Amino acid sequence: MPLARSLSITSLSGLEEWDEEFDLEDAVLFEIAWEVANKVGGIYTVIQTKARLTAEEWGENYFLVGPYVESNVRTQVELIEPTNPALKRAIDKMNSSGCKVYFGRWLIEGSPYVVLIDVAFTAWNLDKWKKELWDNFSIGVPWFDREANDAVLFGFLTAWLLGEYAAQCEEPPHILAHFHEWLAGLGLALCRQRQLPVATIFTTHATLLGRYLCAGSVDFYNNLADFNVDKEAGDRQIYHRYCLERTAARCAHVFTTVSQITAVEAEHLLKRKPDIITPNGLNVKKFSAMHEFQNLHAQSKNRIQEFIRGHFYGHLDFNLDKCLFLFIAGRYEFSNKGADIFLEALARLNYLLRVNHSDVTVVAFFIMPARTNNFNVETLKGQAVRKQLWDTAQTVKERFGKKLYESLLVGQLPDVSKMLDKDDFTMMKRAIFATQRQCQPPICTHNMLEDSNDPILTCIRRIGLFNSSADRVKVIFHPEFLSSTSPLLPMDYEEFVRGCHLGVFPSYYEPWGYTPAECTVMGIPSISTNLSGFGCFMEEHIADPSAYGIYILDRRYRGVDESCNQLTSYLFQFCQQSRRARIIQRNRTERLSDLLDWRYLGRYYISARHMALAKAFPDTYFYQPHDSETAQGFRYPRPASVPPSPSLSRHSSPRQSEAEDDDDRYDEDAEAEKDRLNIRQPLTLPSKKGPALPYTLPGANGEKNGAASVKN
Repeated sequence: MPLARSLSITSLSGLEEWDEEFDLEDAVLFEIAWEVANKVGGIYTVIQTKARLTAEEWGENYFLVGPYVESNVRTQVELIEPTNPALKRAIDKMNSSGCKVYFGRWLIEGSPYVVLIDVAFTAWNLDKWKKELWDNFSIGVPWFDREANDAVLFGFLTAWLLGEYAAQCEEPPHILAHFHEWLAGLGLALCRQRQLPVATIFTTHATLLGRYLCAGSVDFYNNLADFNVDKEAGDRQIYHRYCLERTAARCAHVFTTVSQITAVEAEHLLKRKPDIITPNGLNVKKFSAMHEFQNLHAQSKNRIQEFIRGHFYGHLDFNLDKCLFLFIAGRYEFSNKGADIFLEALARLNYLLRVNHSDVTVVAFFIMPARTNNFNVETLKGQAVRKQLWDTAQTVKERFGKKLYESLLVGQLPDVSKMLDKDDFTMMKRAIFATQRQCQPPICTHNMLEDSNDPILTCIRRIGLFNSSADRVKVIFHPEFLSSTSPLLPMDYEEFVRGCHLGVFPSYYEPWGYTPAECTVMGIPSISTNLSGFGCFMEEHIADPSAYGIYILDRRYRGVDESCNQLTSYLFQFCQQSRRARIIQRNRTERLSDLLDWRYLGRYYISARHMALAKAFPDTYFYQPHDSETAQGFRYPRPASVPPSPSLSRHSSPRQSEAEDDDDRYDEDAEAEKDRLNIRQPLTLPSKKGPALPYTLPGANGEKNGAASVKN
C-alpha cells in the first residue's frame, strides 16, 4: 500500500528534505488513547494538536483508536466506511463477532481517521478477560473499580483489533502502535504476549503513583529512590492500576515520557529508564499583522475589566488602568497545582503593596472546577447593576448629545449647566444609590456544596484576603470551566488568558504543564517551577528564562517557605514593572512560541517511532545509536536590551519615571532576528542527495539515542 506523505515538514528552517527511500510503504501507525475524541484531561490536547502533523507524515496510514462515546461522536466525528481494505475486513470481522467498532474522521485540524470501540457493548466479556489477565500477567482487577474495568475491556479490544488487522493483511505488515497512559497500556502488553507483528511505544504523561504520592504531601522528589512502590500503591488501593502501567512500560519496545523530571520519576517508580523524551507541543498559529497578539490582549483585558466593574460594584475604589490580572487554572488539586503556595504568596504580596503605598491593584483568579449548585446571587447581581449603570449612562448621553446638537445647529455655544435637567440628575442619583453595597465583594462566584471544607476558601479565611478596600490584592474563585456562553464571565479560556497579565502555576507535581505553554504561545508571561516538565524544558533551552517572561520557581531544592518567598518576590517585581516593560516582555514571551510548536517538538515522536520500528523489525529498519551529548538543541541567549525585572534593571531609590523608560536600549526587530539566528536544529534528517544520515535527539538523562533508516 503506498504511503501518501506530505513534505510540508521540510518547510522548517534548517531541515533537509526526506529521502524517498525513507517512505514507509508497508508501515501503518495506530495511536491508541482513552482520550481520542473524548476529552478528559491534557492527553486530549496532546493528541488533538499533534494530529495534523502526524497525518501529514503518515497520510492514509495513520489511525487513532479510542472509546466510542455517543455524545462526543455526535459533535466531533463524521462516521464513514473504512478506507483501508484490510482494516475494513478487520472491523467487519469484529462486528460480526459481537463487538461494535466504528470508523470515521475526527473533525479537528488534520481530519485524522479514528477507530472507535464501544467498550460497554462487550462488557459481557469482562470476567473472561479478567481471568485471562490473571493467568497471563498475575494482575487482578477488583470488580468495583469501573475505570480499571474499562481499561481491561479497552485493552483486550485494541489488541483484538491489531491482531485482526495483521491477520487480514495480504503481505506481512509493519504495524506501529503508540499507546498513551495506563488506560490503554494493557493492549500493548497483550500485543507482546500474543507475539503480534507490532512495534510498540508506551508514553506515560504522569505516573499514577507519583500523582497519588504528591497529593499526600510527602517529600516526593527527594525520596524517589526510597519508596517501597508496591506497598505505597497497595496502601492507596491502586496496586492493580500500578501493575497495568508498569507492565506496559516494561513490555514496550520504546518507552517515552513527556519531560526530564517525569523520566527520573518513571525510572524509580516504573523501574524502566525512558528511551527518549517526547515533550508536548501546540499548534502555534502566527498572525499576519505584527504584534496582533498585543491587540488581542487589550481587547480581552477590556472584557475582564467589565466583569471586574460588576463584581466590585460599590467598592470600585481602585484604578482599573493600574490593575494587574493574575490567574491559576487546571484540575482542582490544591497542593499538586500549587494553589496553596500561590495563596500564601498573595497574602505576603498584599502586605508588601500596602507598606510600600503602591497604587497597583492585583486581581487573582482561581479557575478550578469544583462542586457547586449554581451561580452566587450576589455575583449575578453585580453584573446586573453594572449593566443598569451602563444603560443609564447611555440614556443620559443620548439626551445630552441631542441637546448639544440642537445648540450647535443654531450657532450657539451650549450652556453646559442647562444640558442636563432634573430628570437626568434624578435618574443618575437613583443609579448611584443602586450601587450601594453593605457587604464585601464575594470571593467565590458560585455557591459551593462544601463551603466549609473547601481548601481554597479555607485558606482564604486563614490569610484574611476578603476583598476589602484596604487590600491591594483581590481574589476571585471561579469554580468551573470558562465558557463564552456563561451569563457571568462570557469568555472562553483562550480569550481569558490573553486578557490576563501573568499566569501563575507553582505546581509541585506537573509532568508537563500545558497551562504555562498556552500562556507562552499567546504572549503572556508565566511562573512555573523546576518540578514541572515545562519549567525544566525552558531552563534547558533558554539562557535567562525570566528575561523572556518565563519565571522558574525553585521547589525542588528549597523549603516551602523559601519557595513562597521567591514567588512573592517574583510577583512584587512584576507589579513594579512599567506598562512599557510589560509590553516588551510580552513581545519576548511570544517569540518563544516556535519552541513549543509541534513542527519542532513533533520530531521527537518521529525519532521514537523510528526506534520502535528498528527494534521490532530489524530486518527492514536499521537503528544506529549515537551519543546524544553532541546534540544540544538550541538556546536563546539573554537579551542585550532592557532586563525584565525592576530588581535588575532599576535602582531601588529613587524610582525612575515612565518617561525615562524611552531611553532604554531596545530594538524589537533586531532582538527578534538575533533569537531566530540562535536556533540550532536538534537533528539532521536524511537528504534526497545522499544516503540516510544519522541524527540524534536529547534523551532522558543524557542516554544514547540514535537514528533509524530503511535498509536497501
